[in-house]
Amino acid sequence: MNALRYIFILLIGLSLSACKIYSFSGASISPDTKTINVGYIENNAALVNPTLSQTLTESLKDRIVSQTGLSLVRTTADIEFEGNIVDYSVKPIAIQGNEYASQNRLTITVKIKFTNNKDESKNFEQAFTRYSDFPGTSNLANVEAELIKTINTQLIDDIFNKAFVNW
Repeated sequence: MNALRYIFILLIGLSLSACKIYSFSGASISPDTKTINVGYIENNAALVNPTLSQTLTESLKDRIVSQTGLSLVRTTADIEFEGNIVDYSVKPIAIQGNEYASQNRLTITVKIKFTNNKDESKNFEQAFTRYSDFPGTSNLANVEAELIKTINTQLIDDIFNKAFVNW
């Protein structure tokens, strides 16, 4: 019985390692891909939050390193990310009869260039947009940090999934 169990585990291990490395995050990365470089995500939006660039850049680095096992380097790497924030805006989305916004929306758009130097067919350049709504009675300054945290998580999920999760 124990021999059968070991053979079963061995077969599963071999089948998973045959072509790609799979992780519990759903990421599939070629075994010859070892390094990653995440460039600073510049803020080129008309309205600038002073900490957003740093927050997005560090969150992307943290997510990739913690869920892929790739080593972060500052030079040319097997996989490279670069990007910039192209939109950071607040707009009313629900106007009441008295012409005041009952709901506002904070929208963040980041344009990402993904380069896979091991497999160029996986390269992409894409804009990712996410938003979060907040009551018109709230001052943006009071809710901005929490909104950015929510949007940041969604954007990082989208970028990570596009780059590493092949569904």
